[in-house]
Amino acid sequence: MNFTLNCQGRLLSLSTPRVMGILNATPDSFYAGSRVFTESDLRSRVAQLRSEGATFVDVGACSTRPGGVLATEAEEMERLRWALPIVVSEWPEAIVSVDTFRADVARMSVEEYGVGMVNDVSGGQMDAAMFGMMASLRVPYVLTHSPRLPLPPTAESGDDDVVRSVMLFFASRLSELRSQGVADVIVDPGFGFGKNLRQNYELMHHLDYMGETGCPVLVGVSRKSMLTKLLKIKPDEALSATTALHVMALERGASILRVHDAGAAREAIALWQAVNHPQDIE
Repeated sequence: MNFTLNCQGRLLSLSTPRVMGILNATPDSFYAGSRVFTESDLRSRVAQLRSEGATFVDVGACSTRPGGVLATEAEEMERLRWALPIVVSEWPEAIVSVDTFRADVARMSVEEYGVGMVNDVSGGQMDAAMFGMMASLRVPYVLTHSPRLPLPPTAESGDDDVVRSVMLFFASRLSELRSQGVADVIVDPGFGFGKNLRQNYELMHHLDYMGETGCPVLVGVSRKSMLTKLLKIKPDEALSATTALHVMALERGASILRVHDAGAAREAIALWQAVNHPQDIE
């Protein structure tokens, strides 16, 4: 299905899958390679993501890693007020996404800095005002399946049918979003959010079911514990495993890959395209 997103008046086709690069203006995100602390670090990180093929730059300022302590709203806003002006002004061709579960942070990011997408890892559960805010802001919204935040260090669901639970969650939340007039929604099954190892792979096995929502699907598995626990490796050793799962996600209908390593994801997409559409190779 050829989805199109309206990002602040810019129409973006997802006929070819896209890469979303991760940029964390936080001191405690689980993968150090995505963190930035200085303006030089920030510029280098965005330049790298863009040169490697990231269409979206997803800026987060409040880590939701299991066992972490959530930044306050004031802390999150302060970090974004530092990072967003640089990213938006120096890379105007990029589509900037803000990774937040707070409605007021989303409003600030869109209205003050022109951010083109909101990525809410709580699925609207942490802030009751989020869905109404999205109706007002009129930018694409990433709806993620997750338990309430913050996650404890060993947060795992005992649900025996995780795929059914995720689909019911999407059906309910999408109905509410549509009733409030939110047009562009991307669904994210929330790999790693309150799911045990088996459940994460059950979701990947049945990822194609997510397309029944009628929405594009975002997949975020980059260097996550579902890889490191299974393979008994560290996050900084998980690039090849990440790439392998990215190809499987593309085969099952993913439209956006949210990643730490944009170049490897872009190459995976190019190879997947070549195998599935060899007639397009020049």
